[in-house]
Amino acid sequence: MSKTKRRALRHAGGWACAAMLLLAMAACQRDVVDPAAPPAEPVAAVQAMARAIADNDLVAYARLSVPPAQYAALEQAWSQGHSRWPLTELPLHDQLLPMLQALSADDGSQRLQRSFDRQLAGQTTAVRQAAQSMGLFGVQYLRHETSFTSSQQAHYVQVVETLAAWAADAPISDRARARASIAALTRAASATGLSTDDQLQQAGLAASLQRLGPFIATLKAVLASYGLDLDASMRGIVGDILSQQGDNALVRLQYPLAGQTISLQIPLTRREGHWYLTRTLADTDALLRNASAARAKAEAESAALIAPAAETGDDAKPPATP
Repeated sequence: MSKTKRRALRHAGGWACAAMLLLAMAACQRDVVDPAAPPAEPVAAVQAMARAIADNDLVAYARLSVPPAQYAALEQAWSQGHSRWPLTELPLHDQLLPMLQALSADDGSQRLQRSFDRQLAGQTTAVRQAAQSMGLFGVQYLRHETSFTSSQQAHYVQVVETLAAWAADAPISDRARARASIAALTRAASATGLSTDDQLQQAGLAASLQRLGPFIATLKAVLASYGLDLDASMRGIVGDILSQQGDNALVRLQYPLAGQTISLQIPLTRREGHWYLTRTLADTDALLRNASAARAKAEAESAALIAPAAETGDDAKPPATP
């Protein structure tokens, strides 16, 4: 299986916004969470991040995801070309720019509509069968993937089965709906002004996320028009603490997805007095170490180039004639 397909299934459902970024992290448990109980602090931290995504405020999401000093370091790493976090946290993140390029091309709308007409228009039965087949394939893969814990596997299977059932019944082959969706997405993609990595670097982390926010809002609205309301998933998160030892906690979350209730367990870590997803901290810690190493290497290479030039300067000149 290709790395791209592996990543797609690992995150169990693709981007479709940052839903899986928050929710497809770890294990599953079927216990019921009391929605009337006030959220514990670690749960409230997850809910705050989810609300930022529902509000299409990607900058707020990024700031809530890591401590302030780490966010500043990530901004610097972005500006120096060493990071594209939090975009790299997305499933299939390497397809984001190609998607924006295709959607914002001058003939993007026409090309996508022709492709839809050729492959999907009116193919209700074929689309349903394809969704069911992909669901079965995804579940089979997950059940044979040895890198997952049993609880992770159970959560991912829930998500894949739920999304496959949604896709099988969604009006994906409806031509008029597709035309409206393509038009909305092409306008939103063009409005970002982002289709290359150079443009991301020039804009910087915060400005890039600000410009991507309306596009993500449009993408979620399109999915909602097909019956997949990811904002409802974000706003519907409830949870409680399963265990807490010092600055580490394990919480149980539940969230609605396409008419089903999905459950999972997720670890959080307290740093500088606030709770963050343990996985996000580990990923960004590693990213910043790599960025620091890349800067040190670049500085060493620059110093090596400067040294020979210095040897040809004043110190290398012969002494003046008396």
